[in-house]
Amino acid sequence: MQSSHHHDDHSHHDHARHEHDHGGNGHNHIGHGHTANFGRAFAIGIGLNAAFVIIEAGYGFTANSTALLADAGHNLSDVLGLVVAWIAAVLSRRPPTPRLTYGLRKTSILAALLNAILLLIACGAILLEAIQRLIHPEPIESLTVIVVAAIGIIINGVTAWLFASGRNTDLNIRGAYLHMMADAAVSFGVVLAATAIMATGWLWLDPAMSLVIVAVIVAGTWSLLRESAAMTLAAVPSGIDPAAVRDFLAEHPNVASIHDLHIWSMSTTETALTAHLVMPAGNPGDAFLIETCRELQRRFGIGHTTLQVETSADVDCALAPDHVV
Repeated sequence: MQSSHHHDDHSHHDHARHEHDHGGNGHNHIGHGHTANFGRAFAIGIGLNAAFVIIEAGYGFTANSTALLADAGHNLSDVLGLVVAWIAAVLSRRPPTPRLTYGLRKTSILAALLNAILLLIACGAILLEAIQRLIHPEPIESLTVIVVAAIGIIINGVTAWLFASGRNTDLNIRGAYLHMMADAAVSFGVVLAATAIMATGWLWLDPAMSLVIVAVIVAGTWSLLRESAAMTLAAVPSGIDPAAVRDFLAEHPNVASIHDLHIWSMSTTETALTAHLVMPAGNPGDAFLIETCRELQRRFGIGHTTLQVETSADVDCALAPDHVV
């Protein structure tokens, strides 16, 4: 019994070492590509948008347009959002330390959560401004507003396009993408409203359009907020079915039962798994463990797996009950 237990630990240690090496190399390779692509996107996006905020605020004062000033404030929040996302993208690639054993991977999750909150705060500011202007409509320099907002559409659209390729695979990049799309939508709404006001003289159209835009942004941001909050709480990533993962592990004929199965996000792009497998026929060896990890990566995108093999179903594992974490 003693030797069997030693063998389990040895196999598990070998497996863990293999997975760390394999996962580490894979992450570095992928991470390098993301840094090269999105580092440039962040630099261009921040530069363009920071310059536009200064220009838009200046014209907002000269044209006496509260709409342009409000949009400049919203754009400033998005520049800060891009800065947060970029810092997290860089920090998440830092190597682990003896105390920070996962490195700073989770900063990308915190950045996505912060970006969702920033977007909702910006929506609150636009909502407040729109309500005040519905109550007290003010004339605007429509032509100036149209030209400046049209430039905003182009700048925000280009910046959003730079992040488009990563929006479905990295929640942090998706946060940056949503920020830019929200800005483009706000600018587009400002152009439409200002054009309609030139034609009709109905000043209420501008704040009314702001209310519509707020509804669109909140609808788009809600999933970002929900998913980033779930990641912060170590929930199973939305793209993975935990029942399917459990069934896959249980398919092996020597696996009698599974317990202490956990699947969570290490970052916005990496997923980890731990599980205890009860295998009364004995430890299947490193080949089984390595192959299982490769299949979990291939089928579910889980790249950081740790499996503990227990060879006796009679051993009362403290973590076996489902309600125990």
